[in-house]
Amino acid sequence: MNLRDRAVLLLATGFSVGSIPRAPGTFGSLLGIPVAWGLAEIGLGATAGIVAALILCSVWIAGEAERLLGRKDAACIVIDEIVGVLVTLAGMPATPFNLAAGFVAFRVLDIVKPFPARYLDARVPGGWGIVLDDVVAGIYSNVLLRIIALLY
Repeated sequence: MNLRDRAVLLLATGFSVGSIPRAPGTFGSLLGIPVAWGLAEIGLGATAGIVAALILCSVWIAGEAERLLGRKDAACIVIDEIVGVLVTLAGMPATPFNLAAGFVAFRVLDIVKPFPARYLDARVPGGWGIVLDDVVAGIYSNVLLRIIALLY
């Protein structure tokens, strides 16, 4: 395996966090928390641009990792969970409540896969299918956090 392929797998697995035998997606989601915390300091416009770029990069990385591993949406690929948490927390203040509630909301919605997440996960091939269901869960989670913020 060449250096490029090893780098792809390292990024796709969240620096090998995806190799944790139990709940790799949960541990992968945790990796997104410090990144989201850092993005909260730069403003919504810059955050949106960075998150959009990271989504596109993640699609490519996840697709390449899937090809290298020879398995569709392998559990060790957690870059999609990292990006999903970034979508969840985009534009939100990095308070302990938002970080914790965003993490929990994202994990629940990533597992439940509300429409159209389940459809995208099942029908869209390659990196797009791996990442888009997590982006949908992230969007729903972001909206939920905003509703909670309005109510409280």
